[in-house]
Amino acid sequence: MRNKAIRHAKRIAHIRKKIYGTSERPRMVVSRSDRHIYAQLVDDDAGVSIAATSSLDPVFKDELKGKNKTQVANLVGKRMAEVAKEKGVVKIVFDRHGLLYHGRVKALAEGAREGGLEF
Repeated sequence: MRNKAIRHAKRIAHIRKKIYGTSERPRMVVSRSDRHIYAQLVDDDAGVSIAATSSLDPVFKDELKGKNKTQVANLVGKRMAEVAKEKGVVKIVFDRHGLLYHGRVKALAEGAREGGLEF
């Protein structure tokens, strides 16, 4: 593994020691690539993913045209809030997955808050 990837893996492990999601308050994990952003709700008690969405979701097919990556992340956050509410989840634990709370990660979190999630 490259040095950068090793540091990222260490950050993830360090954060995961403190963050834990339950069925009442699942963990929302954010991950991103250069082109897309992903979010999923995880119940660590059962070891299952409750819900997931990303910028690849067919719901966004026409909506994302002409938007930059930060605006797309905000829309994904709002969509994640909708999906979570359908599953009966309002309170979550935010897991930035070793990424800085800045830019796209921050935009996704703000979109989720605007959508009604509490964290």
